[in-house]
Amino acid sequence: METTRIDYIEFKSSDLEMTKAFYARTFGWTFTDYGPTYTAFSESGINGGFELTTEPITNGVLIVLYHKDLVTIKDKVIAAGGSVTKEIFEFPGGKRFHFTDSSGNELAIWSEK
Repeated sequence: METTRIDYIEFKSSDLEMTKAFYARTFGWTFTDYGPTYTAFSESGINGGFELTTEPITNGVLIVLYHKDLVTIKDKVIAAGGSVTKEIFEFPGGKRFHFTDSSGNELAIWSEK
């Protein structure tokens, strides 16, 4: 059985420049901007990013898993009782979808295909 590993973590940010300055100064993380509303970080032990939001941040972390076949893993998520919250969509570098588990935790799964 193929495992699906945690591959990426996304946080929300109300101010990307302030967020980047905090994490760079405090922890030495480096950043790559992907437009005005998203920045990716590295040098943190696991790669991730910050997405700009104007909404109040109550649960600001999105765990992103990796699987080579999004359709197959999406079907398995649904069969196990998960609910898709964002259908498969493209982004720079690949595709992904979001889902909630049986407890309501939101996660995403991505693939470069």
